[in-house]
Amino acid sequence: MQLVSRKSRLQGTVSIPASKSHTIRAVALASLADGESLIRNPLWSGDSEAAVNCYGAFGAQIDASDPTVWKVTGIGGRVVPPKQTVDVLNSGTTLRIAMGSAALAEPGQTTTFTGDHQIQSRPIGPLLDSLQDLGATCVSVKGNGKAPVQVTGQLKGGATSIEAKTSQYLTSLLMCAPLAAGDTEINVTLLNEPGYAQMTLDWLDKQGIVYENDRMRRFRVQGGQSYRAFDLPVPADFSSATFFLCGAALFGDGVTLKGLDFADSQPDKAVVDYLRAMGAEITAADDGITVKASSLKGVEIDMNATPDALPAMAVTAAFAEGTTRLVNVPQARTKETDRIACMAEELAKMGAQVEELPDGLVVHHSKLRAAHLDGRSDHRIVMALALAALGLDEPCTIETAEAIKVTFPAFVNLMRSLGADMEIKGQS
Repeated sequence: MQLVSRKSRLQGTVSIPASKSHTIRAVALASLADGESLIRNPLWSGDSEAAVNCYGAFGAQIDASDPTVWKVTGIGGRVVPPKQTVDVLNSGTTLRIAMGSAALAEPGQTTTFTGDHQIQSRPIGPLLDSLQDLGATCVSVKGNGKAPVQVTGQLKGGATSIEAKTSQYLTSLLMCAPLAAGDTEINVTLLNEPGYAQMTLDWLDKQGIVYENDRMRRFRVQGGQSYRAFDLPVPADFSSATFFLCGAALFGDGVTLKGLDFADSQPDKAVVDYLRAMGAEITAADDGITVKASSLKGVEIDMNATPDALPAMAVTAAFAEGTTRLVNVPQARTKETDRIACMAEELAKMGAQVEELPDGLVVHHSKLRAAHLDGRSDHRIVMALALAALGLDEPCTIETAEAIKVTFPAFVNLMRSLGADMEIKGQS
């Protein structure tokens, strides 16, 4: 499918959809809990569908028929691997968290996971090794440290060290360790995106899970614990809000974003600070945050905590005066795509002056022109490139627009509600 995006001004109010990351954590915890949980305001997307299907395969009863509240009857930590292979589609979060859950199965019981071509290109070796340290048996089927992967119970506890180039590795361990028979010690030698690990800890805190946290460098998790049923809402998604924040900072005549909770641990709330540092006009009130376009200037931004924001920030930087450096985000190369290389290449098609760094991008103010673009089947790249077209005299056509449904199926409709001239066209 193609997304055609044309020059536009944005104005109005938009309610930001629920967080993908929180929704998946909620599904996993509710499924592992004992009793019926209610997940209010969940996000239905390709990634959350993958989580629902995965934990349903483990034995949880998940009624997602009402889009406003999902009912989950959990399995009380008793994971029974399905006979069929679990396909996590494009959801790396689901894969990593569910691998830890699968390790809780009885000894000798095996779950096989696979996913799409992007999932099969993303590394999971460090998580395999740590789960093995803690008593499970884990095998990368192709021997390359990537999916497909087989996880065999049983997680017992113990000690492990992990280099969390993605915080999802640590999240997986933190979520399964309380259900192991013994205590678990986790030594974290590297942690990118610590805010996402904090999101996981926030969920554990709500559950009353007992653990020790030494500055995110070392954890001790008490074993023999359990998860209990809950009734909680899912917060709005700052990662999705990024596209509206950046779009409004560039082309907005007053865009108000509703539903965002700045007390939440989601790291992408830092995008507001990034844009303010560039000179964006952003005001916060009780009823939302309002953004108006203003002259932006280049700055240097440490993006280690916010790799998902890289595509949108790269587009924003191309319109800003001077030079912007987006640095310390090497893990952006191992997301759905190599987002550093892909954004450099797609922006270059539009005439941008962009330099790749091993861990980021240098983007110079550029006179952009319309081009035929490839979203690389990466939802965040597709949406970011659509923003760039809002400032150009001629339309841009972006291939692989179907990828948007992975996290943000409502993106085009919500943008159109603000005045964006965007449309999805059929198969290319």
